[in-house]
Amino acid sequence: MAQPAFSKVALAAASGIATCAAGAEIGQLIEGDDAPKFVECFEGGTRYDLTTFKGRFKNLFYAYNPLLLLRSSEYCLSGAEEIKGLRERHEKGEDIMSQMTPAENLRLWKLKQQVDSAVHPDTGVIVPHPFRMSGYVPFNGPICVFQVTSVSTLPIIFWNWANQSQNALVNYFNRNAASAMSDETLMKSYTGAVVGAMTVAMGLTTLVKRTFSPQKAARLLQFVTFPTCVVASCMNCYIVRAPDMDVGVPILDKTGNDILPGKLSKIAATKGVYETTASRAFLQIPVYFVPPLLTATMPPLKAIISKTPALSVPITTYLLLVAFGFGLPGACAVFPKISSIDVEELED
Repeated sequence: MAQPAFSKVALAAASGIATCAAGAEIGQLIEGDDAPKFVECFEGGTRYDLTTFKGRFKNLFYAYNPLLLLRSSEYCLSGAEEIKGLRERHEKGEDIMSQMTPAENLRLWKLKQQVDSAVHPDTGVIVPHPFRMSGYVPFNGPICVFQVTSVSTLPIIFWNWANQSQNALVNYFNRNAASAMSDETLMKSYTGAVVGAMTVAMGLTTLVKRTFSPQKAARLLQFVTFPTCVVASCMNCYIVRAPDMDVGVPILDKTGNDILPGKLSKIAATKGVYETTASRAFLQIPVYFVPPLLTATMPPLKAIISKTPALSVPITTYLLLVAFGFGLPGACAVFPKISSIDVEELED
């Protein structure tokens, strides 16, 4: 297969990133000044209704906007101080909304979005660009492209390792500073994810190459990353969350109140861990399964790639980055942030 020029791949990547950014900007532009009162965020409220798929999707999709990376650290830290000042005034009983215009209210919500994207909520430290949610598409996206487009064993193994390393660093820089989770647990999750990914990648790559002709094997190897990342992501999640099953989690009602103060449920914890782990497998579909499927089955794309093989990687690059920017928030939004359980299922 002819190797595409680097400039074509770079242009495809830039176009994919630009498409995701444009989608987020257009979406927020259409909404106009529509936003709840800013003080609601001081009471645990959010701009979007996280009890609905639509609200969860908007919340994540706009947080993934690559344009959020363009603001300086000074701007983000200054914004954090401004919001902190408003919180303090609100807690003292001051009505900060009395003279606030809709435009100013919207500015504060956008400022909070920018601050949340760059400043760690517990430490107040700036999170490095590659490890922010807004950095997923431009930084993690290209790694995913290399994972999908690699057709030989060593590159497949290397890029799967790079992906798990990137994910581990994202987890590290965004970890809950108040959590009891230790660096040892993070290292265990990273090791488990890497070992799982390497094992599946090597096994499937060897199996495909031994079973099929070189031409067919090259096409099938695009799909090796999907099961590889499913295993790695599930192992990562399970290792991190497994301690909850030994300790238990609090039981909350619909309004977030602890209905059994001082008591924890291991049954609820186990259910939550299994559901969360299963959800991690689902999250891999839009990024690692859909783009290769489209290039392999859609007649227009198949015709273009067949006529000009050098366009295979640029087309895959664009599709994968767009799938990353739009599909990943959509897949995440399918699952509510908090799992539910019937009272009859709990311990006596």
